Amino acid sequence: MQIKSAEFVVSNSDYKKCPLDTKKEFAFIGRSNVGKSSLINMLCSKKDLAKISSKPGKTQLINHFLINNDWYLVDLPGYGYATVSKSAREEFSKIINNYLTNRANLYEVFVLIDSRLKPQKIDLDFIDFLGTNCIPFVIVFTKIDKLSKSQITLNIDSFKQKMYASWEELPKMFPSSALTKEGKDEILNEIERYTSSN
Repeated sequence: MQIKSAEFVVSNSDYKKCPLDTKKEFAFIGRSNVGKSSLINMLCSKKDLAKISSKPGKTQLINHFLINNDWYLVDLPGYGYATVSKSAREEFSKIINNYLTNRANLYEVFVLIDSRLKPQKIDLDFIDFLGTNCIPFVIVFTKIDKLSKSQITLNIDSFKQKMYASWEELPKMFPSSALTKEGKDEILNEIERYTSSN
């Protein structure tokens, strides 16, 4: 798939105010500072589409981007903010959970995992939430340009082993780098599996 056009449509804190559910949606989410905005900009070949900030937690709303006038890329607030209040974290969680469990045209969630880190409980808990609610998802390991290939393999294998503790079958997993554009084709091809049938 090639992304020929990508435009910001609207931001909301309430899934009920999102665009009409006539187009397929693909949501991107991850922990604060996972590199989500950079990845989205890389996928869309637009460096300023999703706002990048030196301060983690820039995305605090549900952001819809219309891609190729055909489907929506949805940039969701991150989870696990360490620098905000408990009430703010709870509000972000409510926004995310309501969207994920009520959006009928959501076809797949791309869960971003920092490839540099050992498996984090907050990531595993969020993945279990998706499984419990039967929400289709894949995993994208970000920032693989920051590590050696052997270390990337080691970290991804470690994550898989943690998942096998509660999962019989693992989802698709895509290593990626916003810097080198590795994983771009694989991620867009995954989306195209659903959009090509329009």
